[in-house]
Amino acid sequence: MQPLISLSQITKNYRDMRALNEIDVTIQPGVTGLLGPNGAGKSTLIKVVLGLIKITSGSGTVLGHRLGQDGRSIRDKIGYMPEDDCYIPGMTGIEVVQFAAALSGLPVIEGLRRAHEILDFCGMKQERYRKIETYSTGMRQKIKFAAAIVHDPEFLIFDEPTSGLDPEERENLLNRIRILADESDKSVLISTHILPDVQSICDHAVIIAAGKVVLNESLDVLNRPSAPTIALRIDSKNEDGFIDQLSADGLSVSRNDDLLWQVTGNDEKMTDKIWNAAKATGTSIHSMQPAKNDLESIFISAVQESNNASS
Repeated sequence: MQPLISLSQITKNYRDMRALNEIDVTIQPGVTGLLGPNGAGKSTLIKVVLGLIKITSGSGTVLGHRLGQDGRSIRDKIGYMPEDDCYIPGMTGIEVVQFAAALSGLPVIEGLRRAHEILDFCGMKQERYRKIETYSTGMRQKIKFAAAIVHDPEFLIFDEPTSGLDPEERENLLNRIRILADESDKSVLISTHILPDVQSICDHAVIIAAGKVVLNESLDVLNRPSAPTIALRIDSKNEDGFIDQLSADGLSVSRNDDLLWQVTGNDEKMTDKIWNAAKATGTSIHSMQPAKNDLESIFISAVQESNNASS
């Protein structure tokens, strides 16, 4: 499978400031989360991928095209949703999306049809005919999202797509990204600081810190505890007796931040031991599922290790 992005020793300097420091990274098709603290180099990396800025050194390919030489061909295949607002005052929502379609080479009538189709997908109704400067943050995010996908690109790059959205709008936008990935077979790169968004829809994560890629791994691997672990939510009436019984059976038990009990052990009969302990102590188990690692802890650890290495 050809990678979407393959970068080797990419460095970008802004005078005396090094924004990207010999980055090596390969991103495969799918939904990838790009994570990093403020100033880590995420936006610079996106601009490099889009061919909007020249690299200081290094080489790479994006969608099979050479980085720095085929910028127009690369951008033709990508839908980009920037973090900052980018609209022309006085235009209506439908005009903004139709304009984006025209910039992508769609004929006027086809561009208008596509603009309406995409705004329907985004849940925009009659407000599409209002001036865009009258829009709320959520409505402007919908317009940027629609403009990014109106030309049906094969690869989508979203920079902080859920920033400033209320919980319902955030979940709706994430659902649209899921639909594009699952039903339309789109590959997506999401740059965000909202870790639950990555945990929710991504199948891969790239963490960048101080201009370097410090982690590049699938969510399946990152989520998997080092030892088999089951997360439990139980009736608290005889909680102590239940935990004592599990400990007596050789299982390790701890409490996480979500007030779930984490039961860890290398015993193939761990599930049987849990049910037997519940029966013996009269404890009701409300939920039981494989535990996942905390992405926030992984993120903090990766960034701290990078800071320690560079200090």
